[in-house]
Amino acid sequence: MLHIRPEEHSGKDIYKMMIGLVVPRPIAFVSTVSAEGVRNLAPFSFYNAICGAPPVVCFSIAVRAPKPEAGLLAIKDTLRNIRETGEFVINVVTENIAEGMNAAAAEVPAHVDEFAMAGLTPLASEVVQAPRVAEARAQMECRLLQVVPVGRVDEGEGATLVIGQVVRFHVRKGIFEKFRIDPDKLQAVGRMAGNSYIRTREHFELIRPHSEAEARASLHAEEQAKSRGEKK
Repeated sequence: MLHIRPEEHSGKDIYKMMIGLVVPRPIAFVSTVSAEGVRNLAPFSFYNAICGAPPVVCFSIAVRAPKPEAGLLAIKDTLRNIRETGEFVINVVTENIAEGMNAAAAEVPAHVDEFAMAGLTPLASEVVQAPRVAEARAQMECRLLQVVPVGRVDEGEGATLVIGQVVRFHVRKGIFEKFRIDPDKLQAVGRMAGNSYIRTREHFELIRPHSEAEARASLHAEEQAKSRGEKK
C-alpha cells in the first residue's frame, strides 16, 4: 500500500489521482445564459446531489489560467453567467448526447454559442431563463443558492462550488414511473479518468439490511454462494 501526502506533490498530479479514484462520476451538462442573452453549455464531472427535500444539487468549476490571446478569462463563462443571473440547467448526459457533450467541452470565447457548436438544440425552460438541451432525456432547472470558493481561488488555484435548488424536473416519457427512473432506458454516461467514460447499462442490486442480524445474514449468504461458485 502506497502512502501519499498531497502537500508533497503538485496539484496536477493529485488531480490525476483523484479522478482515477473517484469513479464513475456523473456529469452535469450545465446550460446557462449571460446577462446579454448569449447561450453557454459546458460539462462538469465534479457533480452530485446534496438533498432531496428541498432538491439540491452541486457541481464545482475549476479555476483556469487566463488566456487573453484566445479570448478566455480566468472566470469561466458558466460561473460568470450563474453569478449574473442566479440560474442554470443541469442536463443529464446520456449516450445519445455524449459526443455533443464532448464537443461542448472545448474552451472557446464567451461569444461562441456551444449549442450550435455541439449540434444540440436549445429548448426553452419553464422557470429559468437558461435553455435546456432538447436531446437530453432529463433536465433540471435550478436557481442558485450559494457559491463557495474552495482553495486559493484568488491566486489561481482551487475551484468554485455551485449549489442550486432544483425548481423544475423534466423527464422523458417511458423512463419514468412512480418517481423511479429506469436506468436501462435512461442510458446515463459517467466519467472516468482522462478521456475515458463509462456506460451504465450493467448494474446489480443489493438489498439494504435494516439490522445487524440482516447484515450478517446477507454476508453469510454471499460467502456460501461464493463457496459454491454461484453468483448471488
